[in-house]
Amino acid sequence: MPARLLLAAVAVLLVAAALVPIRAGKQETALAGFVENTVGEAKPAAERPRDDDLALYDRVIARIGKGENYYAVAAEEHRKASYPLRPGVAVRLPTLAYASVWLGDKGRGAEAVVPGTLAAAIALLAATLWAWWRRLGDEGLPARERRFAMALLFFGTSLGLNRYYFVLHELWAGMLLALAMGLHRPGRNWGAALAVAALALAIREHALPFVLLMGAMAFWRRDWKEGAAWSALALAFFAYLAWHLGQVAQQVLPSDPVGPAWLELRGLSGWLSNVVLSSNLRFLPHFIAGPLVVLMVLGWSGWKSPAGTFATLLYLGYGLAFMIAGRPDNFYWGAVIAPAMLVGLAFVPMAVGSLVKAAR
Repeated sequence: MPARLLLAAVAVLLVAAALVPIRAGKQETALAGFVENTVGEAKPAAERPRDDDLALYDRVIARIGKGENYYAVAAEEHRKASYPLRPGVAVRLPTLAYASVWLGDKGRGAEAVVPGTLAAAIALLAATLWAWWRRLGDEGLPARERRFAMALLFFGTSLGLNRYYFVLHELWAGMLLALAMGLHRPGRNWGAALAVAALALAIREHALPFVLLMGAMAFWRRDWKEGAAWSALALAFFAYLAWHLGQVAQQVLPSDPVGPAWLELRGLSGWLSNVVLSSNLRFLPHFIAGPLVVLMVLGWSGWKSPAGTFATLLYLGYGLAFMIAGRPDNFYWGAVIAPAMLVGLAFVPMAVGSLVKAAR
């Protein structure tokens, strides 16, 4: 596409992003501040009832912590909350629930500070910042842009310290994928990234596109060993998912309803809503937050590096998926990609400069 047409397309997309609504499902909760949600007691004016999904996860954690079977508990709690058991993927993989119990969570909700979980969140945030600081340096990013990128990364990943969402699967999966991106080096030193991505995938199946793209790009580089490793991870996950679905199927009764379809054409609003509402961009007016999402992807595309290429394809792919799949109340799916996505804003001057130069 000629550069001038591409510039015009970007301008139109930015205007559209400022105009389309940012929508979620029905919300009846008020927002507490970042500090209160992380380590302090919420003020009475900022208190909010527990989200229904998160309350269900709390109850499951509390019961399996006492020795009950995960799938029997999940089925019972789904029915009590009028949540579907069909299809089987409506029931979350058990990984995070058992990890939460191991970290000391008793299922008491956001009002209880769990030292083990908080320590894990802090360690994950620190590891992600460290990994990206090294990767940005290895990719040859100038010092000024490197510091700006790190500030944006902290803004994006700091959501991982919000204890209100510690039982949310997408939160941990997204943070782990951000760490995996920072650790990955194409063709070398990819083992740690593979292990971290495997944990993300074991927590939430929505991490699968990340794994598949890693494998596809490895094969594109003719790095057969790395490509085979990512392929093996995908196959192992499919085996785990098949076992999980089998366990859920054993709990399903003929009277259990089938959940509503997840395919819903929400277009640009679906993409922007998922990213904005599941990130710290939610504190900004929608006419600012929406265009920022577009600029993030533009920025990544302007950074001519292996990381830039991978991130561009990854975020475009998820963006397309969010346009055609997921109901408004599934906006939290965006947390799978939101943490590191904001780094793209550091490369916007680079991307715009290249486009303007090419358009002359």
